[in-house]
Amino acid sequence: MKPQNDNPLLHAVLNVTEVVSVLWWKFFDWAAVTAWKALAAVSVIVLILGGFIGAGPFAVMLVLSAILIKSVAGGKRRAEIAATEAVTRADVESLERRLLEAQMAALQAQIEPHFLFNTLALIGQFIATDPKRAAEVHADLIKYLRAALPQIRQEGTGQLGQQLALSQAYLNIMRARMQERLSYDIEIEEGLSDAQFPSMMIQTLVENAIKHGLEPKIEGGSIRIAARRQMDELWVEVSDNGLGLDLHIAEGMGLTNIRQRLQILYGSKARLIIETPFEGGARFRIQLPYLQG
Repeated sequence: MKPQNDNPLLHAVLNVTEVVSVLWWKFFDWAAVTAWKALAAVSVIVLILGGFIGAGPFAVMLVLSAILIKSVAGGKRRAEIAATEAVTRADVESLERRLLEAQMAALQAQIEPHFLFNTLALIGQFIATDPKRAAEVHADLIKYLRAALPQIRQEGTGQLGQQLALSQAYLNIMRARMQERLSYDIEIEEGLSDAQFPSMMIQTLVENAIKHGLEPKIEGGSIRIAARRQMDELWVEVSDNGLGLDLHIAEGMGLTNIRQRLQILYGSKARLIIETPFEGGARFRIQLPYLQG
């Protein structure tokens, strides 16, 4: 005697039951979330077709079932679907955030050796010509590395004071290299040092200003970093009086990375604003929610 689970008829019944179950739940989900107007239009079509092919009672039962499902379970099912979609979006955004942070770390790892080699060469040059200046650049390099290395490892945000310390150390080194061709000024409102701010963003803007604005300019120029609280927002500006804004620079990888990270971290509540001041140069302003660290 064959086992009962080898019965072809039983298999056929189970398969039909499974198909009916899948179709029913698809119908349930559709009826629960579809709009009333769409449901009414489809119901009229089903009733007409049902009467035309001689399946009027089945069509009526189907329409009544859809109306009942919509009335009883519509709101709950929409909420469940919305919650599932929200969790999915959150998971995707988390993955995107990790990917961007990994890309930022990889990019920084590629940039650091070039910057370090140039700085070490500068220190070597000063050792022979100006030992006191060599010691100053060496001290600034240590400050830069102490500020930069933790930020490369961390994800998301750090503190504004950390970001400014990193940029100040970097600017001191660049000023030693460019001599009188570079000057800078950093202004921060009292009490903002502990405010949350995304890692490496200010540094990216400073590097961008030097590379594209000041270094190509024969006489060089100045950079100004300013941070202030504007209502419930934190505004950080990096401006220079260099050669001005170039369209290709505005769409470069560094600025694109900033925009993407702001979108992932804050959504529509943060933005990068690029301006060309009347007196020349370029101004970059990051506006984001003010959050205490």
